Amino acid sequence: MGLLDKIKGELVDIVEWLDDTRDTIVWRFPRYENEIKMGARLVVRESQTAVFVNEGVIADVFQPGTYTLETQNLPVLSTLKGWKHGFHSPFKAEVYFVSTRQFTDLKWGTKNPVMMRDPELGMVRVRAFGAFSARVTDPEVLLRELVGTDPQFRTDEVHEYLRQNVVSHLASVLASSGIPVIELAAHHGDLGDQLATRLTDELADLGISVPKFVIENISLPPEVEEALDKRTSMGIVSSGTVGSMAAFQQFQAGQAMEAAADGGGSAGAVIGMGLGQSVGNAIVPPTQPAPAPAPAAASGPPPLPGGWYLGNGGAQTGPFDDAALAGQAAAGTLTASTLIWRAGMAGWEPAASVPDVAKHLGATPPPLPQA
Repeated sequence: MGLLDKIKGELVDIVEWLDDTRDTIVWRFPRYENEIKMGARLVVRESQTAVFVNEGVIADVFQPGTYTLETQNLPVLSTLKGWKHGFHSPFKAEVYFVSTRQFTDLKWGTKNPVMMRDPELGMVRVRAFGAFSARVTDPEVLLRELVGTDPQFRTDEVHEYLRQNVVSHLASVLASSGIPVIELAAHHGDLGDQLATRLTDELADLGISVPKFVIENISLPPEVEEALDKRTSMGIVSSGTVGSMAAFQQFQAGQAMEAAADGGGSAGAVIGMGLGQSVGNAIVPPTQPAPAPAPAAASGPPPLPGGWYLGNGGAQTGPFDDAALAGQAAAGTLTASTLIWRAGMAGWEPAASVPDVAKHLGATPPPLPQA
């Protein structure tokens, strides 16, 4: 090998990018004294694009493949340089490698709650978080609009801007969906697809798309979630065979026991409260109707608890309570010989023989016996 061949061999460069990071979007190839040798090999791997920039002007763009840099495959750069056919001297140009793969490690979340109108709960505040992926769809636009002369453009330089776009579109998507908050979990996929489409349209002017958008969770404020939990608990309790009032009392008793325990009440007090409630329910079931009165005997009037019936001259009157009996005694219609009866008595008896009635007769003597 001659000296000239050796010098030519040293002038041949290999222009390539072996990415050992997971967050680099654009990387500028470093050149010795800003010169690239004519005839150098350019290696563009899958998920990469190489962009040649001459004096701040984007020239040629290379898709994946291996190229030998000659004037024939650098038409724009050759025109800018004014090269003649067969020009083989070193030239100055910047080469930017742009990664076109999906960057899937991008997180998003709402720093402040988003207001939305729920058809069941009214106005509510929700928070949400998740992840999304981004991809460069137009390297030239990306270099022109975002990268500039940055030698290494990473995802963290554009991540915050993308997150702000996510939050700005999230509220409108949730509001226009008309889906109740408690049913949003079943629609995370559809909402994510809508947001991915909107963000792709929004970022088209920057040469970026959002192929995938994932909503991991949409949550309500803690106090609203606590109220919903109580509502759910009530629904479970009242769905049993016991009536709704009994279910409510049981639920309230459980809440009181829990509050007493959380408030530092003694174990005996908490257990006593629970036992007392249980015993009370056992003695007087809250939803059981009062027992029906026993049917009256065939010879007497129908039973009426607490009511007295009077029998005078074969006619029955009543029922009377104690105050009414006193009035009957004062009027003379209730005498010692008046027959009386109420529920629980075996038959009619004279008023004077029943202490509860005789007290209303006072000192009025009974009628004289017949001769």
